[in-house]
Amino acid sequence: MKQDIKDLIRAALTALVSNGQLDAPELPEPMLERTRDTAHGDFATNVAMVLAKLARAKPRDLAQRLVEALPPSPLVTRVEIAGPGFINFFLADAAYRAEIPRILAAGHDFGRSQLGAGQRVQVEFVSANPTGPLHVGHGRGAAYGAVVADLLAAVGFNVHREYYVNDAGRQMDILCASVWLRYLELCGEDLRFPSNGYKGDYVWDIAATLHREHGDAYRVDAAQVFAGLPPDIPREGEPPEQNGGDKEAHIDGLIVAAKRLLGDNRYRYVFELGLNTILDDIRDDLSGFGVDYQEWYSERSLTESGAVNRAIERLRAGGYLDERNGALWFRSTAFGDEKDRVVVRENGQSTYFASDIAYHMDKLERGFDRVIDIWGADHHGYIPRVKAAIQALGDDADRLDVLLVQFAILYRGGEKAQMSTRSGEFVTLRALRQEVGRDAARFFYVMRRCEQHLDFDLDLAKSESSDNPVYYVQYAHARVCSVLRQAAEKGMVVDPSPGTTNLERLVEDHEQALLRSLTRYPEVVETAALKAEPHQLTQYLRELANDFHTYYNAHQFLVEDAVLRDARIKLILAARQVLRNGLGLLGVSAPENM
Repeated sequence: MKQDIKDLIRAALTALVSNGQLDAPELPEPMLERTRDTAHGDFATNVAMVLAKLARAKPRDLAQRLVEALPPSPLVTRVEIAGPGFINFFLADAAYRAEIPRILAAGHDFGRSQLGAGQRVQVEFVSANPTGPLHVGHGRGAAYGAVVADLLAAVGFNVHREYYVNDAGRQMDILCASVWLRYLELCGEDLRFPSNGYKGDYVWDIAATLHREHGDAYRVDAAQVFAGLPPDIPREGEPPEQNGGDKEAHIDGLIVAAKRLLGDNRYRYVFELGLNTILDDIRDDLSGFGVDYQEWYSERSLTESGAVNRAIERLRAGGYLDERNGALWFRSTAFGDEKDRVVVRENGQSTYFASDIAYHMDKLERGFDRVIDIWGADHHGYIPRVKAAIQALGDDADRLDVLLVQFAILYRGGEKAQMSTRSGEFVTLRALRQEVGRDAARFFYVMRRCEQHLDFDLDLAKSESSDNPVYYVQYAHARVCSVLRQAAEKGMVVDPSPGTTNLERLVEDHEQALLRSLTRYPEVVETAALKAEPHQLTQYLRELANDFHTYYNAHQFLVEDAVLRDARIKLILAARQVLRNGLGLLGVSAPENM
């Protein structure tokens, strides 16, 4: 419907250009918005104010010329000029009714478009360190990223979904050391587990696999492991140790000891066992959550392929690297960052940031028109340095959009659940799915703007009531299916074809409200996609469900009047299709029974 009105405006503009009343070599896309108050019509455009200068006319005068040049249309009952030059369109009821056959004919494709024209967009999301299972905090980034990607695909972008696997660096070494120490305990070694190690049960499980499959082959006397290490921090109830303890130096010492005592091959085996076990778990978890990727991109591959060295050399060639005290520094302050950043340490090891520079260099070299990174809100300070690096490499930093997602806070029975991967005290995403279901989790995660805090009410998500938004929306879909089953049981013929016959009987206020809601769906999908705001779709579906439930409670559908019955059935079939399409974009099912 909105496109139909745009076509009328475009025809009027073309006519003005043809008769010399408008000097515009390229006509702009008409801006058309729904009015907030229907007293001012259904749609309004400011095109006369935008083009008044080119027409060498006052906006209201140009608006008058445009109105006079509008082709006649059965969709429009009248057009008014308001304020400084707005043009308000009042639509006929038939215009809204005409959307029903469009919805039924398009089916799954209703609301989809080719707006993106095949532009290539990469969406990288979740990318949690494979040092433990995904918890409910990661779940929000997973749901948000998946829906943003699906929305972009729905409006015609060519979307590439990617997970960046941090399979190198210190955190992975800490995981390896933690697994090995738990293995030594299973071998009978008596040791004090480091305060900075990974303590979750999953570490025990990986260690048990190592012990079950290899026995004592990786066993080393614990005294050798801890010999000469800086002391760990004292624990509650213990007297302070010499020098007070340093948990960071202690765990780093344990990593060095593990590498030395195990040797390269055995250390690499434990490292890979921990990495692959957790990464496989993450893959399965996300797949069960309805999140799949075209690519799992390895951080280590950046070093192995030479991409990190190539990125550093490009920065050096551009004159943006300085050597200070044996380390290489990227002068990111030249591009607005708050301080310069180390890319190669004194020991010759490249930093995590160096890998990130190489990764973004590679993203842009792969030819994506737009790159979207979805990060946790705690990475806010990381944005300027990454954009600085892109600029220093000679690329366009505006091709990168970083969307920050606040972690969700889970509440059960009014109590806040703890989430810490290191301590092992967290609720996994898998446990959340098992408790509330994938549908509720996906819907709840995207109900608010990504940058807003989200309190996830577990009890509400499980409730079967109108207070539970996902239940309320799904119930609207199931109710339509129930009406169709009742019609079949009564021997009433339902015509699902997308014709316009009998639709003029839809005159009730509740029917008009539902019709207006249905016509908004393509606009909502487009806006939610372009603004990366899935919450707009969840809000729309809740409003649509409310309009349907209100209609359902006020009127009978399976009436004796066959003509009226047919019209109402077609209307609710259209509602069912839009509900199904919207829920599908959210990764939520549309049940037929509830």
